[in-house]
Amino acid sequence: MCSVSYPSVPDRRRLDFLPGGEPGYVSEGLAFTRAAVADWHLTTAAGAAAADAVLVAAELLANACQHAGRPLALHLQLTPGRLRVAVTDPDPTPPRRVEPHRPATPHGHGLVVVDRIAADWGCTPVGDGKTVWADLPLPASDGTAEPDLRPARRTALANPDPLMDT
Repeated sequence: MCSVSYPSVPDRRRLDFLPGGEPGYVSEGLAFTRAAVADWHLTTAAGAAAADAVLVAAELLANACQHAGRPLALHLQLTPGRLRVAVTDPDPTPPRRVEPHRPATPHGHGLVVVDRIAADWGCTPVGDGKTVWADLPLPASDGTAEPDLRPARRTALANPDPLMDT
């Protein structure tokens, strides 16, 4: 076992990763994320948001492994209209998108994906490291969609021309 899951309030989940669990960090974090979104019934009520949460968790966990050596913790927080996915790692260096984005290369797509899916994302210093977080919009309780906080993303996703990526 490479992690410890702590009991938490119903709308928050935390998974701490123990040192030495190297190839299993991402897969264990994804299993944890899938279980949380299922427990919160997001797989049926907000299916696309549930899939987005797993994808964003994968990207943030993979970035922590690649650039910081390992993740320290995965945090999930459910609030009305929003699901926050956050990964804490031991490296204080803030993440940055590879500019210019080169779609034909095998690396450098993680934050582009997060940026296009999330309503907002950022980085917060924590101790000697940082937490990179992404807020995913959820449908309102009446089933209507929350307003998109970043309309340019909707346009980019509707016409994903990789040569025009900015």
